[in-house]
Amino acid sequence: MNRRALDDLFTRVRAEGRTAFLPFMTAGLPSPARTVECFEAMADAGADAFEVGIPYSDPMMDGPTIQVASARAIEQGMTLKGGFDVLHRVVEATGKPSLAMSYANPVFRLGPDEFARRAADAGAAGLIIADLPLEEAAPVAEACDRSGIGLVLFAAPTTQDERLERIAARAPVFIYGVAELGVTGERDEQSDHPRTLAERIRAITAVPLVMGVGISTPVQAEALAPYVDGIIVGSALVRRALESPHPITDIAEATRSLVDVLAR
Repeated sequence: MNRRALDDLFTRVRAEGRTAFLPFMTAGLPSPARTVECFEAMADAGADAFEVGIPYSDPMMDGPTIQVASARAIEQGMTLKGGFDVLHRVVEATGKPSLAMSYANPVFRLGPDEFARRAADAGAAGLIIADLPLEEAAPVAEACDRSGIGLVLFAAPTTQDERLERIAARAPVFIYGVAELGVTGERDEQSDHPRTLAERIRAITAVPLVMGVGISTPVQAEALAPYVDGIIVGSALVRRALESPHPITDIAEATRSLVDVLAR
């Protein structure tokens, strides 16, 4: 896998007139022994690509569900090396484009070039750094370019148009649109923020737009589908991995219900 796998995915879904589904799951859940099985189940249910969350001890962008997931995975022995191993096995087992998701501290501690190289060696098509601001993205973007993988950059409802233009000029593999302000997590209601943000980004750039944060139900995903190239759902799936007595089955069913509405 490399960046082209994601470029090809977005070209394909645009041609098919549908929206891609890119679920997030913490590496190591529902258990280290079953984590790849979880991704396989989501692939069988129709997921187009994956965001493989490498557990981190201080996940500032994430809400309680993914915080607990990271802590549990680390308690069960998941490490940075282990996260890359999960990523490698997910790509081999599913054949789906997959992104490594981490935070700036592990990236800069290891070094952007080494981190990008390890991600590429594991089969990643892209890299998501949840707390990486545009002003500090250059060394990571350049490292990703050298390793042949794509970097994702974020845009929030509060991001001004001038900044959106600079984000687009960096040529990310896609823009991660933050649908709802605040940390990740399920929301009972959806605001006007995601649609407004999507319309503003579409007016500025043709870079693929994938929306996440606060999207958890088929109704919420379907409402945004006409405005974006992809949808990310994380906390609603991770919650099932943490709480369900039958996590693989429940995650597969939830994935299928989301894929169904995005294919309309």
